[in-house]
Amino acid sequence: MNEKTREQQITRTSVVGILANIMLVAFKAVVGLIAGSISVILDAVNNLTDAMSSVITIVGIKLSKRRPDKKHPFGYGRIEYFSAIIISIIVLLAGVTSLIESAKRIFSPTPADYSIISVIIISVAIIVKILLGFYVKKQGTKYNSDALSASGSDALFDAVISSSTLVGAIITMAFSISLDGIIGAIISLFIIKAGVEMLLKPVESMIGTRPDAEITKEIKSDICATDGVIGAYDLILHNYGPDYAIGSVHIEVDADMSARDIHKLIQEIQNKIMERFHVFLTVGLYAIDKKFSDQRHIIQKIATGHEGVIATHGIYFDIENRYLSFDILTDFTVHDREKLLSEVKSQVKTALPDYENISINFDTDFSN
Repeated sequence: MNEKTREQQITRTSVVGILANIMLVAFKAVVGLIAGSISVILDAVNNLTDAMSSVITIVGIKLSKRRPDKKHPFGYGRIEYFSAIIISIIVLLAGVTSLIESAKRIFSPTPADYSIISVIIISVAIIVKILLGFYVKKQGTKYNSDALSASGSDALFDAVISSSTLVGAIITMAFSISLDGIIGAIISLFIIKAGVEMLLKPVESMIGTRPDAEITKEIKSDICATDGVIGAYDLILHNYGPDYAIGSVHIEVDADMSARDIHKLIQEIQNKIMERFHVFLTVGLYAIDKKFSDQRHIIQKIATGHEGVIATHGIYFDIENRYLSFDILTDFTVHDREKLLSEVKSQVKTALPDYENISINFDTDFSN
């Protein structure tokens, strides 16, 4: 899927959300004012914030597609995360405002006056919100848009809120008991909770989270499937928006491979990964000499015998200078690296006494 198609689909979905929510705002506002119901009015305000969220999503996707420039050479893709954050803040503010108004109604109750027409309108609104929520959320997942996913989740949550309002209206009509303020307060708390949860995902994306395990496995699998590649390691991805990342990886190749063939191989890998995953990779090399297979196996067995060590790679042998180097990949449970380094180095020296100078580099498990 190209960027233009993604932008068009996100914009189209957002427009559908805007039109649906404006319609719901109009109907609920009329019902709320006529019935004098704070919970219905707050429900209408909540739909208004949803319409505003869709507008922000459209603006965000448009701004995020600006071409890279001297000041922002990696482009403007992360603006989409700001869009999702703004939407989350709007939802939070709506929840806090609703809670304040509901609290006032609890301490100064005013009976609401519902009618059958009011109940029908609220019921139709619930159905519309459910359909809209599933549609927008599905599109958000399909086009990898945090802003759309947040809007879709919010719409489904609104259906629950409207259902509470409907239950309150039916109880009021049947038993003349006013639960308006209490229902409004409960709705407000759920809105606040949803706003916090919606806020966390884009904030975490901006801070920098570990890439999706399935994606990294697929990238490594594609690299390893390339003719001439023995193994792929040290994959690191830096996200510059939902549909673009820059990263690096090391590949193992035969030590006898020519520089010309390596050049061609790197270009093939870069083109393949960019086309499929929208990731630009810088590719580093590890040269593998097959005559050292037994020594490599010894090092791997020693290193992975220690708790927290996942694997070893990048093993380099220099017999003439009695030099050996390799990388150790550890998980996040390893805190005393110096102790681990000392133990592994001592064991390797004992197992391979021909190498006096041993260098060990620690790698972090950035991408599963």
